[in-house]
Amino acid sequence: MKTIANPLRRNVAIIAHVDHGKTTLVDALLHQSGMFRANERVAERAMDNTDLERERGITILAKNTAVNYGDILINIVDTPGHADFGGEVERVLAMVDGVLLLVDASEGPLPQTRFVLRKALERRMTPIVVINKIDRPDARIQEVLNEVFDLFIDLDAVEEQLDFAILYTSARAGTATTSMDTPGVDLRPLFDAIVESVPPPRGDPAAPLQMLVANLDSSDYLGRIAIGRIFSGQVRIGDQISVCKLDGTFQDTRVTKLFAFEGLKRIDITAAAAGDIVCLAGIEDITIGETITDVEHRRAINPIAIDEPTVSMIFGVNTSPMAGRDGQYVTSRQIKDRLERELLGNVSIRVEPTDTPEQMKVLGRGELQLSILIEMMRREGFELQVSRPDIVTKDLNGKLMEPIEDLIIDVAEEFQGVVIAAVGMRRGTMTKMVNHGSGRVRLEFRIPARGLIGLRSQILTDTKGTGIINHLFAGWEPWHGAIASRATGALVADRAGGATAFAIWNLQERGEIFIEPTAPVYEGMIIGENARAADMDVNVTKEKKQTNMRSSGADEAVRLIPPRKRGLEQAIEWINDDELVEVTPHNIRIRKRILAANMRPKRNAEL
Repeated sequence: MKTIANPLRRNVAIIAHVDHGKTTLVDALLHQSGMFRANERVAERAMDNTDLERERGITILAKNTAVNYGDILINIVDTPGHADFGGEVERVLAMVDGVLLLVDASEGPLPQTRFVLRKALERRMTPIVVINKIDRPDARIQEVLNEVFDLFIDLDAVEEQLDFAILYTSARAGTATTSMDTPGVDLRPLFDAIVESVPPPRGDPAAPLQMLVANLDSSDYLGRIAIGRIFSGQVRIGDQISVCKLDGTFQDTRVTKLFAFEGLKRIDITAAAAGDIVCLAGIEDITIGETITDVEHRRAINPIAIDEPTVSMIFGVNTSPMAGRDGQYVTSRQIKDRLERELLGNVSIRVEPTDTPEQMKVLGRGELQLSILIEMMRREGFELQVSRPDIVTKDLNGKLMEPIEDLIIDVAEEFQGVVIAAVGMRRGTMTKMVNHGSGRVRLEFRIPARGLIGLRSQILTDTKGTGIINHLFAGWEPWHGAIASRATGALVADRAGGATAFAIWNLQERGEIFIEPTAPVYEGMIIGENARAADMDVNVTKEKKQTNMRSSGADEAVRLIPPRKRGLEQAIEWINDDELVEVTPHNIRIRKRILAANMRPKRNAEL
């Protein structure tokens, strides 16, 4: 049995489903631990520090922080809640000794709650269960607690794990209590529970150095920064170290900088020992999963096992007539370099070559993960075109296997019929239906992963924006058969030019328009959705003929319906296999794969 490395340390991760209040709770912990001055201005959800995270209100990247409680330093890792970013959670669990499992007091355990809890229980961690948002008017605290117990039993938790501490919190108000009978005043009960329930890190400071790299950061001045936990031994600035690479080779180097976390800042330290979570700078080409060791004792720790990707997309060079107008980085080499940089810090993404050097196949956990990668590239000045998401299949004993997902949809009772019909059309089968009596129904399905492509926007339309959709990878099953694609065709521009109000006005009754008047178009660009199943080539640049003859309809006002502009995710979900999304820093356009109308195979109405 390993000895306790440092009794004054606690390493803990906060895990939960999306939107259950992880980052808000970290905010409250930071404030109440005295990490900020009384007059210091701190942004709400301070840990979500990228523009995308702030805009969407979600955590995308796992981040480290640390707070002092008495003499004890508590290292806290904030993790994402979306299933698509599950790889972030998997690698973070290698750094910590305990987890805070947050559960919404109204929604209860959801798919990602199950996923993160299963990973924690597999590592023999005893979670602290935190029922959050107890001040919600629709909170059902006792029922949610019973559901959490059922989930633990369902995941084969051992007896010690079932003896977990329970706290009731309101992260927004910054209160916690161990019993609903006594209202909380501050988060002291939560700090106490972390100190008592999370074991101090184990390891031998006198043994040879072993540190597992679980995260990466970079600095313009220091280069790549490796973040990880020291499992044994000690490290000091100036020490000679060896990096055990994933391919079995070794790289000898020297520690130039050493940091520890304090609140939202990193502080310089001169030495660190077993049990500490630290940052090492000055190591070139280090990647996640590698081990930093003593030069004399090169013993690697087993790399972090990450679940396989289930969705793939083709990223290619923008080949449209408008290529190069917006973007700074447009070549295949630049796109390839950017994707390789992404691989360093994102362990759940893979990149594979295709038949042509202009295109790369990118595999990930879901549409959301890949669309966020595209959005990040777009904001950095890249131009590219992407295909419709496709699923990753396996061949097992001569049978074609496809990924299956557990799907949970939360809707108002009046919409349950249309939702069940929509999922049924995509080969989904209902497994459970729960009505809490609050006017909303929770529907649970098993559905092929390809059936989820485009489902979110359809459900939001069918439920007038009130449906809540969550899904989680469940396993592999034999191919379920064909799933019908989009039922409508596209309105395709047949020539280059600028769109006119007159042409759009005449086309409105044909379907839904995606562009505004004066928008530049090119042949093969999709400018709208046809109401019928076939594609239609249209002239959207047509101008009204001028004449000196008077007519009764001459002064008829052109009334345009506002266009439905599709964002990146909606565009990716909407397209068919013969279509692409053109992504530039300022525009998102939908186009046909083959632009010339006379070269393009006609889409049959019965497809």
